[in-house]
Amino acid sequence: MKIWDGNGSREFLDSRGLTHREVGDLGPVYGFQWRHFGADYKDSSTDYTGQGVDQLVDIIHKLRTDPYDRRMILTAWNPRDLSIMALPPCHMFAQFYVSFPGQALEGSSEYKTKGHLHCQLYQRSCDMGLGVPFNIASYALLCHMLAHVCDLIPGSLTHVMGDAHVYLDHVDALRIQLEREPRTFPELEIKRDKGGSIDGWKVEDFEIKGYDPHKSIAMKMSV
Repeated sequence: MKIWDGNGSREFLDSRGLTHREVGDLGPVYGFQWRHFGADYKDSSTDYTGQGVDQLVDIIHKLRTDPYDRRMILTAWNPRDLSIMALPPCHMFAQFYVSFPGQALEGSSEYKTKGHLHCQLYQRSCDMGLGVPFNIASYALLCHMLAHVCDLIPGSLTHVMGDAHVYLDHVDALRIQLEREPRTFPELEIKRDKGGSIDGWKVEDFEIKGYDPHKSIAMKMSV
């Protein structure tokens, strides 16, 4: 994945005062906070097993044992670590909520017996051209993965935006996009057995069906 290359360059890291960091080492950003919140960050090659709070494991435990819990929150915003991150988190908080029969949508018998997993995402800084579409897809996929390991039905994704903006060098590309007719959304099929761990996923575990995209529109990442 190359989306962070601009923020992991020597020039960008030096501009953030991270002159000691190796190129590509973004510091304690999203993944570190999700799985090792509170641990002391050294570098990207250190093994942090057992250190800090594993927020994902905690959320999965609550989804399985107490799905009515109102504290299923995933946070990437750690004020202590902001100064040593290459870029402070843009998508900061995600809260998960499970609805049950009587609240759920109409559908098959499965929809009447299983809970629906919903996610509300708060994003402080929203690049409408490149970042937001990627973030929507990413958190939708995360919701599907969590629902799969907890034997729930994927529900809704609610995206709350703080500072939503369009960069000047994205304006022309977005005008082209706005002229296009939306096409039918594809469907995601997960081939892995339900339950188990949130770890160990492979590309082969996912199949996208009915994906019929328009031609790609090039946009540069603004840093």
